[in-house]
Amino acid sequence: MSKQSQQVEYGNWVSKKFIYIPAILAIMFLGLSFLSLFFLIGTVFFFIITAYFVYAYMQFSPRGSNLQAKIRDLVNKQLVWDGDGTLLDIGCGNGALAIEAAKTYKQAHIIGIDYWGGQWEYSKEACEKNARIAGVLERTSSQKASAAKLPFADDLFNAVVSNFVFHEVQDVKDKREVIKEALRVLKKDSLFVFQDLFLWKRIYGETDDLIALIKSWGIQEVTLVDTSQQNFIPGAMKLPFMVGQIGILYGRK
Repeated sequence: MSKQSQQVEYGNWVSKKFIYIPAILAIMFLGLSFLSLFFLIGTVFFFIITAYFVYAYMQFSPRGSNLQAKIRDLVNKQLVWDGDGTLLDIGCGNGALAIEAAKTYKQAHIIGIDYWGGQWEYSKEACEKNARIAGVLERTSSQKASAAKLPFADDLFNAVVSNFVFHEVQDVKDKREVIKEALRVLKKDSLFVFQDLFLWKRIYGETDDLIALIKSWGIQEVTLVDTSQQNFIPGAMKLPFMVGQIGILYGRK
C-alpha cells in the first residue's frame, strides 16, 4: 500500500475495554434477569454505560465528530513558537500532537515520549508508522519513558507540550509533580503548553494555588485557561472524567 493511500491512525481516548466490559456484563445480567429485579436493573445500568462509551468513542473518532483532534488543536493554537530547536511531547500516544507539531514547525526536531502498554491501544511502532505516512519521520523520534521521570537533562528543550496525559501518570500520586518534571527539562525563557484536567480540584486543587505553586518553582509566566467550555464540546462529554474539567496551562520558564 502506498503512503498516499494510507492514513494516520491516532487511536481513541476511549479504550475499547470501556465498551466491551459493560456490554458483556449487560448480557450476563440479561440472562439472569428472570431471577430477580436486581439483575433486570443491572442489565439496564450496564447497557446505559455501554451506550455512553460507544457515544463517547464516536465523538472522539475521526469517523464521528473528531472531537479528539479539535481538543488537541487547542494546544497547537496556544503554542506561539518560532520553531527553532527541539520540542518535547510528553505522552505522545500514537504521535498525534508530535506529528502535527512537526508539520507546523518544519525546521524543528520533535521528540515524543510515552509509557505505552497497559490499558491504552498506543505504541512506538504506531508513532513511527504515522510519522512515516505524514512525511515527518526524519524530524521526529519517540521513546518509552515515564512522564514522572523524564530521561533528559535539565534545561534541554526549546518547547514542551502535552495533551490530556498528566492525570493518567501512575508513578506519582501528586500530579503536580508531573508538571514540575515537565518544566525541569525546558530551557530558561522557553515555552510550554499543557492541557489536562487542571480544573478538577480533586487532582490539582484550587487553580490559584496551582498557579502560585508553579511560579514558586521559578517559572516567570504561567496562565491557566478553561478549555472545557468550547462550543464544539457536547454537554454529554463534559462529565469530570471525560473533558468537563480540562484546561490549558501555558507560559514561559
